[in-house]
Amino acid sequence: MRFRIEKDSMGEVEIPSDALYGASTRRAVENFPISDRRFGRWFIWALGLIKGSAAQVAGAEGHLPAGIASAVSQAADEVMSGLWDDQFVLDVFQTGSGTSTNTNANEVIANRAAQLLGGSIGDRSVHPNDHVNFGQSSNDVIPTAMHVAAAAATREDLLPALGALARSLEERSADFGDVVKSGRTHLMDATPVTLGQEFSSYAAQMAKGVERLVAVLPDLDELALGGTAVGTGINAPDGFAASVIGLMAGRTGYPLREAANHFEAQAGKDAVVMASGALKTVAVSLFKIANDLRWLASGPRTGLGEIRLPALQPGSSIMPGKVNPVIPEMVCQVAAQVIGNDSAIAWGGANGNFELNVMMPMMAHNLLESIGLLSSAASTLRERCVDGIEADAVRARRLVESNLAVVTALNPRIGYDLGAKVAKEAHASGRTIRDVVLDMGLMEAEELDQVLDIKRMTEGGIL
Repeated sequence: MRFRIEKDSMGEVEIPSDALYGASTRRAVENFPISDRRFGRWFIWALGLIKGSAAQVAGAEGHLPAGIASAVSQAADEVMSGLWDDQFVLDVFQTGSGTSTNTNANEVIANRAAQLLGGSIGDRSVHPNDHVNFGQSSNDVIPTAMHVAAAAATREDLLPALGALARSLEERSADFGDVVKSGRTHLMDATPVTLGQEFSSYAAQMAKGVERLVAVLPDLDELALGGTAVGTGINAPDGFAASVIGLMAGRTGYPLREAANHFEAQAGKDAVVMASGALKTVAVSLFKIANDLRWLASGPRTGLGEIRLPALQPGSSIMPGKVNPVIPEMVCQVAAQVIGNDSAIAWGGANGNFELNVMMPMMAHNLLESIGLLSSAASTLRERCVDGIEADAVRARRLVESNLAVVTALNPRIGYDLGAKVAKEAHASGRTIRDVVLDMGLMEAEELDQVLDIKRMTEGGIL
């Protein structure tokens, strides 16, 4: 590998000769060999959007030479497109403001803009601070990128995935509307439900998850850009941030707006904490659904076995023919990770000190990881599991007909205490509720058959 030497305020730095990043980024690479975790596509896209939009406005308003502004804008667009993702080399665990990553973006865009103008990497004809970072600070760029990236990833990836999953669950609910089965509370037999009713609950959970995520988007659409170092807006021309954010809104189609209070936008990360809380709620819902699917499909001989999941791969290295519920198990693990991410985000949000939060890189990474994990998990759950679920109506009927909890329907006629006596006798003798009631002479057969209509029990009311 060939190297070039660059100088900064701290001295000389050796950098790979073809790297678009510069001295500040290289120092950060050496300082933070922590996790090998990097910022992902949406965050880098957001940085490119911010830098390119700022350059366009600065050029149009005469704050930057037109040629430089145009080259910076073009280079930033290339960053948005993913052309230079390999140049964003910094670990997520770094300086708490994200200054290193902001500088990484500034250096990559400045050197690429210099190339576009006929110059060379490192010639400083386009300056990373004076030109690319004009009217900005890491302290308002990084929180802005956090919000824009999270809002975009939620809109473009997560909401469509959850919406599609909700629709698939609704379709299964309709398919299974006549499949009567045992209800279960405390993992114990309860009064009958239909499999369709159970799946309607899952569909509603996903639909409500979508609503909760949509509700947090307005706070993510409020951006810190314009506060610069501490929220006062020093070194940013009047109205500059509003124009940049207006351009960003036009380019994305998102209702982005400048923060009403820049001090809150930079010192507090409550919007990120709230968004993560909504993601955690979705994760909890997905865990519940996936875990229920595992229980409902358990068996095939000695479990509940009321549904069949698609068989995707061998389930054991020692037990031939075993097939496991691998997709629901994956979803449960994703949910656990998202819940863990939320805990770290909440703790990070609590660690804003005076005019700045110094946990932003970790919070941004965790938030975007959670969005990405939930998006992929929801899509995979739908495609490889929910779409192919089949009901075993015969087994479900056989189980519910042996369910002692159907005695509940007799309460209005024989009372709770006598019903409990019937249930205990049926359990002890191995007989059905119907047989015990008839043997005890508590009801006539015709009336009893009407009350013990299992399908009608799923419709509510007094039978």
